[in-house]
Amino acid sequence: MPISFEGQVALVTGAGAGLGRAYAMDLARRGARVVVNDLGGDPHGLGENRSAAQKVVDEIKAAGGDATPNYNSVADYEGGFNMVKTAIDTYGRLDVVICNAGILRDVAFHNMSEDDWDKVFAVHIKGSFTVLRAAWPVFRQQSYGRVVLTTSSSGIYGQFGQANYGAAKTAMLGLMNVLKQEGAKYNVTVNTIAPVAGTRLTQTVMPQEMVDKLKPEMVAPAVVYLVSKECTDSGLVIEAGAGNFNRAAIVKGPGIRPGMDDIKDAEWVQANWAAITSLEGAEPQWRTGQSLKDYLASKG
Repeated sequence: MPISFEGQVALVTGAGAGLGRAYAMDLARRGARVVVNDLGGDPHGLGENRSAAQKVVDEIKAAGGDATPNYNSVADYEGGFNMVKTAIDTYGRLDVVICNAGILRDVAFHNMSEDDWDKVFAVHIKGSFTVLRAAWPVFRQQSYGRVVLTTSSSGIYGQFGQANYGAAKTAMLGLMNVLKQEGAKYNVTVNTIAPVAGTRLTQTVMPQEMVDKLKPEMVAPAVVYLVSKECTDSGLVIEAGAGNFNRAAIVKGPGIRPGMDDIKDAEWVQANWAAITSLEGAEPQWRTGQSLKDYLASKG
């Protein structure tokens, strides 16, 4: 049965091009009314231009869908509030938030400025906070919400020259892991996408041939499913792009538990290092001190 968003409203940040545009177009095609947010800045977070968001809105309307633009910056608390307000004022509800807006300031760590660090964190992690902080009371009140955050292989595994970007993208996992718990009893799911796509951002670090091949539309199916009512999973990291789809996870190894009768020394750790660092039988966690398997079992 086709996945439909009829009667639902979605907010997509950074939707003026690339991945955000692909998400917005697919959601609108499936019946969602879409708030297309984009400040219209360059890949480094400078400037603004309203034409980017408006162009996508025009495309959606030309295809028979319904959309409205928003030009606020996610890095501003009032901007996040205004995006949610745009959805409520225009359509009367909000069901889906996709935090996609991002910038790059790639530079080796020893050359990284405070501004390089602060600007990337402001857009990526604070930008997710500002929007979700405004949307969260709406989701709780209506007992429904679907959220997708955006991480990166840089945040999961690391990438040279991206200390600011990688750290901000890893922070998405921490945000997801808390919000998946806080949203559980309100039917709010929070998942994270790690996309691989040719966009304005990746064009600054990828050969053009690769940018042309890695179409954002290859990522959209995973995101659209994650924000659908059909998807009830929460707390997942999905890598998507280049024709590949897979889950990534932080797992906890079994380790060893010698107890607290006596305090061990560094030599003991050295002698037991192989067992301490083994991932054989490792499991994903739901929260601190509880495995995902135990959490699911407790729900019956």
